[in-house]
Amino acid sequence: MAINKDSNAYTIIFAIAMCVVVGTSLVIVSQTLKPVQEKNVMNDKKQNILAAIQVEATLQDAGTKFEQYVKDAVILDANSQAVEVKTDVIAEALTINALSEFKDKPATDRRYPLFICEKDGSRFFVMPVGGQGLWAGVWGYVAVGEDLNTIAGASFDHKSETPGLGAEIATPFFETQFTGKKIHDDNGEFVSIRVVKPGGPKSDHAVDGISGGTFTSVGVDEMLMRCMSIYSKYFKTMSKSTALN
Repeated sequence: MAINKDSNAYTIIFAIAMCVVVGTSLVIVSQTLKPVQEKNVMNDKKQNILAAIQVEATLQDAGTKFEQYVKDAVILDANSQAVEVKTDVIAEALTINALSEFKDKPATDRRYPLFICEKDGSRFFVMPVGGQGLWAGVWGYVAVGEDLNTIAGASFDHKSETPGLGAEIATPFFETQFTGKKIHDDNGEFVSIRVVKPGGPKSDHAVDGISGGTFTSVGVDEMLMRCMSIYSKYFKTMSKSTALN
């Protein structure tokens, strides 16, 4: 019996068949590419952690360089206490997303990974931070040196901040300001690094915000204060000898 290709039934059956074929193909492609996508996401994170200690890496060599420079990790709870990890602590720390912790969990349940790195015979501590910009999430990685106070470098990123305005937090113009700044005052009290109005008084504890990107600057300022206060409390439990051993 000949098929009537002009009938409504044929059109409906053909449309359903195409949806099934296309949908199945997309699922197969998605599942096939998923391991590659996950690897790239992880390498991007490793790349940004390395950037915080001034080590350049590509997505291709980030994994190798991460193993070279990152020697240990600690996971802190909301009370700045180290959490016991029975598996590979570095691998576990890498699974923690500072932005997701901020967005999806109450403050008391958040976890704070701390990456311990070695470079040129010195030790560095990289603190992931996450918060809210103007349109969506902002996040970054801030490294302090062996004194647990002086910033050695910082790397920031965002989801959808405005190009030329808030998106400038992910440029060297903004990031390089952090190097050499102090997160504690002369009495050892935590003061964070404040993101202030551009052109204001210079300080060891402040960087210029983004002109025209006030809300993003405020978001970065808030996430630095909130997240680094957790790490600061942990640093105070560490003697200098403990930090360097």
